[in-house]
This record gives sequence, C-alpha cells and structure tokens, in this order.
Amino acid sequence: MIAVAGAGAMGGMLAAKLHAAGVKVALLDVSKELVSRINGHGLTVAVKNAGTETFRIPAFDRPEELGEAEAVFVFVKAHLTASAAKLIRPLVGPGTTVVSLQNGWGNADVLAEHHPAEQIVVGVTYHSATTTGLGQIAHTGFGPTFVGPYADGAPMDRANAIAALMRRAGFEIEATPAVKTEIWKKLILNAATLPTAALTGLCAGDLGQPGPMLDLVDAIAAEAVAAARSLGYDIRLEERLERIHTVLRNAGKGKASMLQDAEARRKTEIEVINGAVVRAAAQTGVDVPLNRAMVALIGGLERSWTA
Repeated sequence: MIAVAGAGAMGGMLAAKLHAAGVKVALLDVSKELVSRINGHGLTVAVKNAGTETFRIPAFDRPEELGEAEAVFVFVKAHLTASAAKLIRPLVGPGTTVVSLQNGWGNADVLAEHHPAEQIVVGVTYHSATTTGLGQIAHTGFGPTFVGPYADGAPMDRANAIAALMRRAGFEIEATPAVKTEIWKKLILNAATLPTAALTGLCAGDLGQPGPMLDLVDAIAAEAVAAARSLGYDIRLEERLERIHTVLRNAGKGKASMLQDAEARRKTEIEVINGAVVRAAAQTGVDVPLNRAMVALIGGLERSWTA
C-alpha cells in the first residue's frame, strides 16, 4: 500500500495517477471535512485537455487505520512538514520509504529529524495542480520528475523503486544521485515565479508574457542561480531561464501555489523558497537583493491579513 500524506492539489493528483495505474493507494489528511468529502463523493480531477474523472480513493484522518506502508509520499506545505512527519509515524516501518516532492529546500531535513535518513527519498516534479473545490482539483501542468536518496552517497535502491512506481503511473521520471542539483533547479524556478505571481495575481501564462514582469522574474532567477553556483551546484542560467519561460507558457491559466495561498490568505512557503536562496547566499557572500525583497514583501502581505 502506498500512502499520500496531504490530500490537496499535488497529493490528490499523485494519488489519482497511482490509483488509475492499479496501485493500491490511500490518502491521509488532517481535515476531517476533506476526508469525508473524498470518501463520500470521490476525488474529482480535471486534467488539462483530457476531461474530468472522479476517483474512489480511500481517505483517512487517522494513520493508525492504515498500517505500515510500502512508501509514504509527504505532500504538505513546508510549514506543516514537521507535524506530517509525526503523523505518519504509524505508517513507517524499516521497509518503508518516505518521499518528499515538496517545494523548497529543507523539507527533507525536517523529515530526517523523525525518520531514518537512509529511508528518505527526495525529489522535485514539474507537474502542477490547483484546488478548485473541496475534493476537486485541476491537473494544469506537466513535466519531468527527479528523485534520489536524501543521504549523500546512499544506495539508489529506494529511489529506483520510487521511480519505477511513478513511471508505472505515467510520470516521466529519472532517479539520480545528483537529485539535490535538480532540487535547486526547481527552487530557482519557484523563487522567480511564485512570489511574483502571488504579489501580482497573474496566472502563469500572463506572468510569462514579455515585458517588465518577465524581466523581474529573470533577474530573481539570476540571483538564485548565482547562489546555487556559489554552493557548488552546476546550474546554467540560460537553461533555467529557458525552462522558466517554457513552464510559464505551458501552464497557461494555471495559478501558482503561492498565488493560491495568497488568495486564500494562507501562510505561504516563502521561507523555504526565496528564504532558502537568501540563507544560501549569506553562506558564501553572494548578494541577492531581489530575493530578499520577495521575502520582505510576501512577509508583509501575510502580516496584512492579520493586522
């Protein structure tokens, strides 16, 4: 049995694709209302250019009801990772692989405080999804996924098994020992596009239109690439800018996760995205004023909701 902790947009999308491939999968979420909705009406997924389908996936709010899992995918917001790591303890045995495909940098470090490092697989995915209602999601973006061992130098066995599982579900996926470079590549994309979308309200396609906003996106990305390179990650700015432009263009009317959070007045993941860039840059003396500005502006936006 595969468990997905977090029945939101991305967790729901992953669970639906696994279920459709014949994998025994269950959703785990602390929202009793969401769990009840999914159990009563199913999980409805609208796939871009492919129609809408409802999946009957069992959902739980009590991990004790599930038992030990073959793998647990943690797909919650960064500030909820610690509580999720504790919640999934009943699911994790010696043979269980704990997987994080979450946005940002540092989620796996939190998971490793609660679970053995050698059992953790980390990665990134260029798929995107949006919550459209309770138990309803839209799968809006598609792209490659990368996974690898969290512990440096660890065997590839668990990462290869997760890659095989997700490949069976239709993901374009690569298992690589250099997965942390891939995480930084995605972090650069997120740092450039998520806060700018949240602050402007622009959907992905509009954010990617040539002009001053896209110039700002590119400049934020350039700072993040400089920070990553200063840490020793082999990342080319030209490749990242091309990828960012492609992702924005292909996502069309899709809303960035941070924009969704801002519209719902929820806490964002700014601290593990641009905040991670700022912290990394401070280690090596790289100046990243635009990323610092994004942290300050999103922080101010969050404060305004409770002021």
